[in-house]
Amino acid sequence: MRNICVYCGSSARVRQAYLDAAAGMGRALAAHGLTIIYGGGRTGLMGSLADAALAAGGAVIGVIPDHFHTAELAHPGLTALHVVAGMHERKARMAGLSQGFLALPGGYGTFEELFEILTWAQIGLHARPIGLLNAQGYFDPLLALIEHAGAEGFLEKARPVRPIAEADPERLLARLMESDPAAQEDSG
Repeated sequence: MRNICVYCGSSARVRQAYLDAAAGMGRALAAHGLTIIYGGGRTGLMGSLADAALAAGGAVIGVIPDHFHTAELAHPGLTALHVVAGMHERKARMAGLSQGFLALPGGYGTFEELFEILTWAQIGLHARPIGLLNAQGYFDPLLALIEHAGAEGFLEKARPVRPIAEADPERLLARLMESDPAAQEDSG
């Protein structure tokens, strides 16, 4: 895995613990030499993730729709910034550039991106690892919902797709690397 797509919130009106968790994830990704592919924002968890990774010498590539490409919203110091026409193109470009996926705490946009990539895995469009940085137990209710959906028969049992969830960035990265089919092919 060289590039990892990170979905996360852009709201700055969140608890400091979430901003700190995003910064910790950014530092960990940079330390492992992974390029971050993310939404290109400068605020909230997006900004904390990018700022920390860049400060640690990491590469960060943003993909931002042109309606968000403003001085207030777009991060000015990225390794590269792709400006695209809209949200669908943004998601496709981010997925196309990435060999794995991470979701950090966020709102509807983060949920939508995460569930799309889980759906693509469920129907066999990709086999790349998917992780959740479960900072402050943020994703516990979502993980319970996923388990409930599986128990009720709404998720494929023959090919279960469940995100890897950890609160610690290093442990999360280790588990993602272990589950990466490309990494297993390279080492075998």
